[in-house]
Amino acid sequence: MQRKAYVPGVVALLAALLAGCTGGSDNGGETDNSNPGQAGTASAAAQPGKYTTLPEPCGALGRSTLDSLLPGIREITDEQQRETAYAGEATLTFDTDRKVGCRWKVQSADATDHLLVDFERVVSYDNAVSDDAEAEELFARKVTAADLPEPIASETGTASPSGTASPSTSSSPSSTPTSSPASGSPSPSTTPADLQPRLLEDLGDEAFVDDALGSSGSTAKQRTVTVAFRTSNVIVTIEYEEQPATVGAVPDSEEMQDKARKLAAQLADSLAG
Repeated sequence: MQRKAYVPGVVALLAALLAGCTGGSDNGGETDNSNPGQAGTASAAAQPGKYTTLPEPCGALGRSTLDSLLPGIREITDEQQRETAYAGEATLTFDTDRKVGCRWKVQSADATDHLLVDFERVVSYDNAVSDDAEAEELFARKVTAADLPEPIASETGTASPSGTASPSTSSSPSSTPTSSPASGSPSPSTTPADLQPRLLEDLGDEAFVDDALGSSGSTAKQRTVTVAFRTSNVIVTIEYEEQPATVGAVPDSEEMQDKARKLAAQLADSLAG
């Protein structure tokens, strides 16, 4: 008799459970099928950048390169002071895996030269955006901030072949002041097309050079040449500045650009290697 009383209870319980399962299936069919759909549409993470580390910036330049950019080093007679000048000074950074830099300042009989080399490794924290794409966007903002002028016509009537430019007007000077009275030879009233701030086509994945002439006080002229380039997810910026000791003297744009671009090419090659 106990068994007859127990079995109907079990049957009733099973019937209730089956009814509940059937109802869940009818009402939640879409939910059951949603998981496979989500797994099937998940996109793969964007590729990481080529570079996972940065070079040691103060050791990235050889002594012959520093001698060329900072000629005052060779005039330093004290050996310890000369070694300190070669060593440079690391810039302040809070994450050496992401951003490092080094600066040099050397005074000579003719001028005071400043040099800054900065490396930045760009990392995207968006799985849908690659490190390279993030670096490309950041470099585009640097180009916009540089405010490069439109290319001007050269003597042959063609625009500078070194690159195209943004449609905005540059904040950099488009004219070169007359030369120092000591030189005795006048300079042209406008900067040649091939020395204008411009995009560069032969350096890294993309690059530009900027050239700005400013004043310190009423007479001293200070020129700053900036060369920046991107290779994969690393952006390198070089700032080369010179202020002559002679009143009225003007730093040579062509010479400074040539030195800065040669340094940039060396750094690009070292990164590629």
